[in-house]
Amino acid sequence: MTIRVMTVDDHPIVRAGIRALIENEADMTVVAEGGDGAEAVALFEAHRPDVVLMDLRLPRLDGVGATRAIVAAHPAARIVALTSYDGDADIYRALDAGACGYLIKDMLGTEVVGAVRSAATGKRVIPTEVANRLAEFVPRVDLTAREIEVLRLAAKGLRNRAIAQRIGRTEATVKVHLRNVMAKLGVDDRTEAVMIALQRGVIHLDD
Repeated sequence: MTIRVMTVDDHPIVRAGIRALIENEADMTVVAEGGDGAEAVALFEAHRPDVVLMDLRLPRLDGVGATRAIVAAHPAARIVALTSYDGDADIYRALDAGACGYLIKDMLGTEVVGAVRSAATGKRVIPTEVANRLAEFVPRVDLTAREIEVLRLAAKGLRNRAIAQRIGRTEATVKVHLRNVMAKLGVDDRTEAVMIALQRGVIHLDD
């Protein structure tokens, strides 16, 4: 049986490379290609692919949001994240949204093809490199939405007063959020908190 694959990436050259990789396999074919998360949701409805290779960094609706929307409507959907993001927070977000696997874009083509086959048979796809990344940071760190917002603003260089004005809270509240963030990340200052958050994928410079 031919495995019907949909690819989602906002870079046409990346989609072309994935298509060439998939179409080179006798038991696979690409049935749809999307350039953003909203398009991915619509294309899934139209084509019902067996496996979706989903980038996380997408316009309009990101890959996590698209994955969540597709799985909510189709719980049996097999979606594998294929992204350059390698932070443990990124991995957890994708898996929590319903992805059945997680691949890093610099992995060998044979790994991607193997992952598609595994996903199509209902298996979870967590390569050793990804599993090691999760094991590197234990226990898992969960920041609140407000803590992440404050951390993102701190990463942009805003001081407490400016952050407070931006989120409509007092400086004292901002300080409490930052203390909580530092405690959860196990660091002593905001600069280190930002560095660790970027490393782990809690926030990104392009957020």
